[in-house]
Amino acid sequence: MNRYPLWKYLLLLAALAVGIVYALPNLYGEDPALQISTTRGLMGEHVRKEVEQALKEAGLPFRSVALEGERILVRLPDTETQLRARDLLARRLGERYVVALHLAPATPAWLRAIGALPMYLGLDLRGGVHFLMEVDMEAAVRQALERYVDELRALLRSEKVRYLTIAREGEAVKLRFRSAEARERAMRLIRREFPRLLLEPREGEGHPLVARLSEEEVREIRKLALEQNITTLRNRVNELGVAEPVIQQQGQDRIVVQLPGVQDTARAKEILGATATLEFRQVDEEHDPLEAVRTGRVPPGSRLYRERDGKPILLKKRVIVTGDHIINAASGIDQRDGSPMVSITLDSAGGKIMHRFTKENVGRLMAVVYIENKVETRVVDGKPQKVRRRVEEVINVARIREPFGKRFQITGLDSTREARNLALLLRAGALAAPIEIVEERTVGPSLGRENVEQGKRSVIVGFVLVLVFMAVYYRAFGLIADVALFVNLVLIVAILSMLQATLTLPGIAGIVLTVGMAVDANVLIFERIREELRAGNTPQAAIQAGYEKAFSTIADANVTTLIAAVVLFSLGTGPIKGFAVTLSIGILTSMFTAIMGTRALVNLLFGGRRLKSLPI
Repeated sequence: MNRYPLWKYLLLLAALAVGIVYALPNLYGEDPALQISTTRGLMGEHVRKEVEQALKEAGLPFRSVALEGERILVRLPDTETQLRARDLLARRLGERYVVALHLAPATPAWLRAIGALPMYLGLDLRGGVHFLMEVDMEAAVRQALERYVDELRALLRSEKVRYLTIAREGEAVKLRFRSAEARERAMRLIRREFPRLLLEPREGEGHPLVARLSEEEVREIRKLALEQNITTLRNRVNELGVAEPVIQQQGQDRIVVQLPGVQDTARAKEILGATATLEFRQVDEEHDPLEAVRTGRVPPGSRLYRERDGKPILLKKRVIVTGDHIINAASGIDQRDGSPMVSITLDSAGGKIMHRFTKENVGRLMAVVYIENKVETRVVDGKPQKVRRRVEEVINVARIREPFGKRFQITGLDSTREARNLALLLRAGALAAPIEIVEERTVGPSLGRENVEQGKRSVIVGFVLVLVFMAVYYRAFGLIADVALFVNLVLIVAILSMLQATLTLPGIAGIVLTVGMAVDANVLIFERIREELRAGNTPQAAIQAGYEKAFSTIADANVTTLIAAVVLFSLGTGPIKGFAVTLSIGILTSMFTAIMGTRALVNLLFGGRRLKSLPI
């Protein structure tokens, strides 16, 4: 009676060992560091060596320079060296790379090797900026109607349907025709080419026809506008080099952007508000771009551009298609040779233009130009002034293999990562609705540190008070519950670290609540054991009955709380979800430690022994 098989003890020891290992990284501090990233081009060993060489030449000490995935992390001994190194590397690497200040976890290498990393700290604990942005959905619908105006005009002209006017009026497109026969023919063509448009012929001068968007298409336009804006904002945040940013949808038309560690709100707004587009141009293969650079004379009808590696290239002035015609872009693998590629989808008008051009220029080169309008704040005569700068860069050059229309592939890319980045840039260059910042908050780093200290203090105070109460009131059994409570706290921290969850103040509140709730199960069990002892049962029978009879009550109480936590996570937003996550994890771990953990210790200490009384 009251004995556990060996495998249960081994399971508990394994859970404790894993918990301790994955909770350990949170005890180490953070190193001042630099995070070097890029949204275009490749990040490889050659860049890492260049960074290391630059630091050595400047005599700046560093702890390590490591290539981690798609970024380079430079660990430095102090903040003064960190600032000097940032200025040096920003000049050395140029605009192609973003050098951002960063705090890197000082976790030992052996822990990082097994994926043991500390929890992320949220905006309220680390400090940073918070933006709530509203997407102008009506503008997205208006822009879609304007595109339909152009596409309907192109369709009727190509089919030689005689019309008087085509224009957007309110939330519809109104067409007027020379005759009823022309209107009927136009309706057949529109239904064939644009089946989602709802057509409504009306009586009156000019044989009017009203085309409206279906509710399904309006929902899709709104959804696409929101997704495109989120993609664009992610690209902008990548340029800031912010670690662990939060960019998520809130409601039907709002986006939350949280940038931990960023204090310059003006710089953040400039980057987030930057606009980008694309142009497809034909390459001028008849003239030498190096000769144009040397002499300073560009051939008539061409313009001089630079590729990502700085190599000059001549492109025709005539634009084939702009990014406004791109509906979708996705990266993948070319089935013919296994090379990375990007699949592009144009709208109807863009597809016809592209088909006509490629049919006439098979075998020639076509380039994709990425255009970005940046706004920078510079101090002139002691006053900050906004300076607009236009950046034009050739991101891809490919040979036209065969005629294509609205769907085609861009090949000749170096890696699948480059293909993914290019797809993101192409989607970012497509139609996006205007965004307005409706809320802006800044959390200072000192306030964040204060929140961390207060959060730690609240957990420690709550933990100690519960320990003292249990030890005084339940004596030896209370000490067993205290051990289980400590293991429970370790497991909560370990699971949050393994999930790489972002810890916020509500999350700390969830941990504090869990610390208080975790002993509830033991209180129920210990009180049941006391009742059995008062009823005259033997100590061993009291232990057995106490755990068995209290289990259903404990399960009911924790399941109902878990259901509430799941509902909070499903329906809540940011802070509410953080509270729900820590509460849910705490409920599960407390059930494990309070029932199985304490029972193992009780069985180990008192099981199988002839006892006259229990220290409870």
